[in-house]
Amino acid sequence: MLEELRQELAALHRELVLNGLVVWTGGNISARDPSTNRVVIKPSGVRYDDLTADKLVIVDLDGRVLEGELKPSSDTATHLYIYRHRQDVGGIVHTHSTFATAFAAVGKPIPAVLTAVCDEFGGPIPVGGFAPIGGEEIGQEIVKSIGDSKAILMQNHGVFTIGEDATSAVKSAVMVEDAARTIHHALQLGEPIPISPEDIARLNRRYREEYGQQ
Repeated sequence: MLEELRQELAALHRELVLNGLVVWTGGNISARDPSTNRVVIKPSGVRYDDLTADKLVIVDLDGRVLEGELKPSSDTATHLYIYRHRQDVGGIVHTHSTFATAFAAVGKPIPAVLTAVCDEFGGPIPVGGFAPIGGEEIGQEIVKSIGDSKAILMQNHGVFTIGEDATSAVKSAVMVEDAARTIHHALQLGEPIPISPEDIARLNRRYREEYGQQ
């Protein structure tokens, strides 16, 4: 079932490791198949070195396991809540990447003081309130607080990113951590120079409409 999507997701989980976004078994990626609304997600507590396509779990939007011998991620309810309430989302990533999660630990958004943040996120990366793990509460807070951003920091917890597909969500997760690392270092040197809202909007529009191979 959904073999191609499972292979893609297994490869994307390796990207989390290669980009230094996860340790041990923490973090996860899911993807929604647009034709069936079935969701492929990482199994709970499985090390990345052992994660192969056949070990990924397929669930429906109500959380029923449709295929897979392992228990799905403890964040499954969070992912499914987002999918049920955001039809535009086809992929979700969760990490505890170091620098971005440091901002989450102190409840501070990542400011849009770099053009890369403006490009990818269109403004500061917001912070959602604390919510317990395991149920829908995190998903509810994400849907309520993420706004138009592709990423959100969950207070005292970590990072969630969303995208039209899983690859887009992984890209945003990489960009969040890269920006958080640079801004953390900038804060040691002094007060970062703000970018005006007009320039933020212009940079984001240019990135969406002109950057890359159209």
